[in-house]
Amino acid sequence: MSHTNRHLIIIVRDMKLESDGILISLRPINERDSVANIFTRDHGMLSGVMRAAVIAKKNRALVGQVGFAAWNARLDSQLGTFHWESAENLAAALMLDMKTLSFMNAAFELLGTLLPEREQYCDLYDSTVKMLRTMATCQDADAVYLGWEIKLLHDLGFALDLTHCSGCGRTDNLNFLSPKTGRAVCDDCAAPYINKLYKLPVTLDATLGFVSGVCAQMGVDVPRSRVYLSRIKKN
Repeated sequence: MSHTNRHLIIIVRDMKLESDGILISLRPINERDSVANIFTRDHGMLSGVMRAAVIAKKNRALVGQVGFAAWNARLDSQLGTFHWESAENLAAALMLDMKTLSFMNAAFELLGTLLPEREQYCDLYDSTVKMLRTMATCQDADAVYLGWEIKLLHDLGFALDLTHCSGCGRTDNLNFLSPKTGRAVCDDCAAPYINKLYKLPVTLDATLGFVSGVCAQMGVDVPRSRVYLSRIKKN
């Protein structure tokens, strides 16, 4: 009587993702290592462990750096680990001013809260790098950040339409914005609902309303840094 030995062969392939990225958060998990979130151009949001990030003295990883990220994991469901090569610290100039630092913190927390992992957002990545660079040198950081947040909402499927009235289609006297649809409303159509509409031009209070709606749909809280941003604008 013969016996046949059957062997189950399991092939494990390491996953590896590489891309330019922005280091948006870094949280220690022990005395040596940290968990990092990196917003990459080619693979969107990636999370992973940075070995020895806490104790590094040379080439230390810092929030606000742009550079090159290599992410590795044995399985798709694993947290994975990062190899990070910093090219430039965009946060350095922004940290010199409380307002620009607050804008950066709000942007990074919104990205970490609202973007799904490993979903590509090339245009948003480019806009984020541009926003960080521009805020460090321009005189109107408020407008730069506001434009970026409108772009974020657009890429998440909540585009604002300011081209014509949502009620009658006219393109003049567009002085209001619907908090439900994100579309402009002319003076005549706005009259019966004047207390329920945002006043144009778009402000951070208006975009916060839309951000709150996105967060509610996702079942998450509005990032505290974003709420804080609207509070300091009123002071």
